[in-house]
Amino acid sequence: MKRLGRGRPIAMTTPGSAVTGPRPWVTYAVIALLSTIWGSTYFVIRAGLEDLPPFTGATVRFCLACGLMAGLARVLAGREGGGRPTTTMSLIMGLFNFGVGYGVVYWAETILPSGLVSVLWAVFPMMMAVSTHWFLPGERLHLRQWGGFLVGFCGVALLFATDLANLGPRAIPAGLVLLLSPAASAVAHTYIKRNGAAVSSLLLNRNGMAIGALALAAMAVLRERDAPVQWTAQAVGSVVYLAVVGTTLTFGLYFWVLRHTPAYRLSVISYLTPVLALTVGAVAGGEPVGLPTIAGVAMITSGVGLVMIKRKPATS
Repeated sequence: MKRLGRGRPIAMTTPGSAVTGPRPWVTYAVIALLSTIWGSTYFVIRAGLEDLPPFTGATVRFCLACGLMAGLARVLAGREGGGRPTTTMSLIMGLFNFGVGYGVVYWAETILPSGLVSVLWAVFPMMMAVSTHWFLPGERLHLRQWGGFLVGFCGVALLFATDLANLGPRAIPAGLVLLLSPAASAVAHTYIKRNGAAVSSLLLNRNGMAIGALALAAMAVLRERDAPVQWTAQAVGSVVYLAVVGTTLTFGLYFWVLRHTPAYRLSVISYLTPVLALTVGAVAGGEPVGLPTIAGVAMITSGVGLVMIKRKPATS
């Protein structure tokens, strides 16, 4: 089971998957497409927030995505294999990954530039590695990986001291709250990685999206009851793009290519997504990108790379 970044539902391979896979150029094309789409979703979220309150926009996105995922699960769950997720597993997936994970991102983008949000969210692989270190005995971190965590942490600290500090008094608290999003997702994925190897990823993501949509709707009712909602063409386009392309299509492609491609090859998405998101935000939205931003991105991605390196088993 792998998850390499925000916007990806959990995908799990199952025994007996077909061995015939795509040609190498097709695999690389899919990786490029996934990176491009996921790199664009941060800016599209920000664009939608011009007309929609954050929790309302997120709720509608996942209601639509859940309906699409339900149809996909009905058609493909039998071919995928795997059992039904438990209620506990569905709740953890829905509340932590979709509810907190996406709710915090949507809220943070009302204060922070989309590219900066993507860069800060890129610490997810490091948080995931630390979480599995403590809770999965077979995935202990070694010295080089802890060094990578330190490098990535320094990159985050640099961004807080420069980019966020320059955005005003609300930016640093918003950045700290934002870090709850990858942390919550890491908790959910660690639990599911520990207990969900025999579970259908299609059914799990369908259930998680439904529960997450309910949690986001509750937040919308509590905090946005009187907030203005304008269903402009931009707002509708944002929700549809994020639900259909940024969630359902990308999940289908990622799940398909994961069956036939080593997970380490897909890890390049973790490096490309924040860089592309930063570029999209700067070009399409005029978001500031300075030398400290570039340095912070380089440190975080380098830290992620070191953390994701696995020690080779000893040979006799």
